[in-house]
Amino acid sequence: MLDDQDRRIPTLNDWLRGRHALTGVAPEWDLDALPAEPTVLFHEWMLRAAADGVAEPHTATLATVDAEGVPDARTLILKGIDGSGWAFASTRSSRKGAQVAQAPAAALNFWWQPQVRAVRVRGRVEEASAEESAADLAARSRAAQEGIAPGDWVRWRIIPSRIEFWQGSRDRRHTRVVYEPLGDGWSHSVSGD
Repeated sequence: MLDDQDRRIPTLNDWLRGRHALTGVAPEWDLDALPAEPTVLFHEWMLRAAADGVAEPHTATLATVDAEGVPDARTLILKGIDGSGWAFASTRSSRKGAQVAQAPAAALNFWWQPQVRAVRVRGRVEEASAEESAADLAARSRAAQEGIAPGDWVRWRIIPSRIEFWQGSRDRRHTRVVYEPLGDGWSHSVSGD
C-alpha cells in the first residue's frame, strides 16, 4: 500500500506535461535576406551555433529504414558539405550501411537547443568514390581505424531533395524556411506554424 509521500510522486506522463519546451534564445533572423543556396545559410547557422557555445553542432541524427521499411536513427558526425551532397561515413558492414544499401535514402536532423534551431535534410544517398572513403578513414585516429576491414569504410552523401531550417518560438509561432531543388538552383518558401 502506498503512503501519502509515495502518492505525490508524479507519473512520467505528469512530469512530461509539466516540462517547458523551447527554453533557448533564438538569434535574430532576417527572412528578407535569405541566401539563394541553403548550404550558405547552414554554414552561417553552424558557425553561429559554434560561436554561441552549442556543444558539438556538427552532430546530427541520421534516419534510415531497414528492409521491412521500419525507421532507424542514430547520432553521427557530419563529415562535410559540398556540391555533391552532405557527407557522413561508417562501415559498410554496419546496420546503417546495410540499410543504406537496401534503401538508398536518408534524413539528417540537427538540433541546437540553446538557439531553438533545427535543420532537416532529406534525400537519396550515394556512395563516394573508393578514394574519398579511404581518405576519410585515413583521417581518423589509429585507434579508430583498428578492426576495420579493407574496403569496409564508406563515405556516403545525401543528395538533398528538401532542406528545412526551423526556428522555434515560445509562443509556438515557429518559422520554417524550406529549400527544394529547382533546375540548377534552389527555390525556398517561408512559413510559420
